[in-house]
Amino acid sequence: MYIVIIVVIVSGIGTPVCAATTGTYATQWGSPGTGTGQFSAPWGIAVSPSGNVYVADSSNSRIQEFTTEGTYIRQWGSPNTVNNKYRFCPYGIAVDPKGYVYVSDWCNNRIQVFTSTGTYVRQWGSSGNGTGQFYGPVSIAVSPRGDVYVADYNNFRIQEFTTDGTYVRQWGSHGNGTSQFLFPVGVAVDTNGNVYVADNGNSRIQKFTSTGEYILQWKPEPADTFNSQLQYLPTSVAVDTNGNVYVTDDNYGQIQVFTSTGTYVTQWGSVGIDAGQFVDPKDITVDINGDVYVADTGNSRIQKFSTSTVIPTASLEDATNSATPPNNLVIKLIVF
Repeated sequence: MYIVIIVVIVSGIGTPVCAATTGTYATQWGSPGTGTGQFSAPWGIAVSPSGNVYVADSSNSRIQEFTTEGTYIRQWGSPNTVNNKYRFCPYGIAVDPKGYVYVSDWCNNRIQVFTSTGTYVRQWGSSGNGTGQFYGPVSIAVSPRGDVYVADYNNFRIQEFTTDGTYVRQWGSHGNGTSQFLFPVGVAVDTNGNVYVADNGNSRIQKFTSTGEYILQWKPEPADTFNSQLQYLPTSVAVDTNGNVYVTDDNYGQIQVFTSTGTYVTQWGSVGIDAGQFVDPKDITVDINGDVYVADTGNSRIQKFSTSTVIPTASLEDATNSATPPNNLVIKLIVF
């Protein structure tokens, strides 16, 4: 008797099955207070290219720096400091490819820039609605090539600057139409330079090119689908190196994950104080390893999640229904 195993790869050109990620609780740090490693309304969070985690500890008027496992490194800032250089209400925070730290200073309507160790570098902005002015700069993001984007909350717009604070452009106005905003609260940039905005009052994410040209949007179903997988009130947005989009859902205390075109992938979390639960999560970021960090603002802590690969439901359906399916492995067993 002979056994012959034949392996055949059948090629196709159907819709590719795109992988995304879901989160597994890893660790947490922080508690209410003013001491080192404690927080009072931790609002913004960012990870540097070297892997350190920066937290905008907003009600304590300071930035705190940690390792990826939550070990305290340093802090800077206070409500009252000489020359007003460190007097700020830090809400949003971002780190550029060179390691410089950018902070959106909500109370003073300005952006402040620091070295990775907290040395003051520069600032720009003032109160108002003119170009380069702000009325509640709540979130900030820096693209891989150094473009700085600010979510100008009460001016209902996104403003773009160079890293030295030179004004480049803006887009947006008050409303619910395409490229309009009702309190843009979060901004993120993917590796291709596309800009994602958490349009809080309109319960949607809008996606733009690096120059502000509208691409697409996604939002919840109508109110009668309450508690559906797409019902959310976005407070921040982040994009990983694979193009997966992470959104903090303030209404239901969840993290939701989408593809770069808005296809729902997965979610985790609920309202509460236990590990993996959230109260008023205000910001989210992803490091180069795919680990996800959440500013769990209402619980005065940072939570970290590792990620694992999942397949979006829509992609599975596309592959199944395609007339020309993707590559398949066929194994034939012949006995004689």
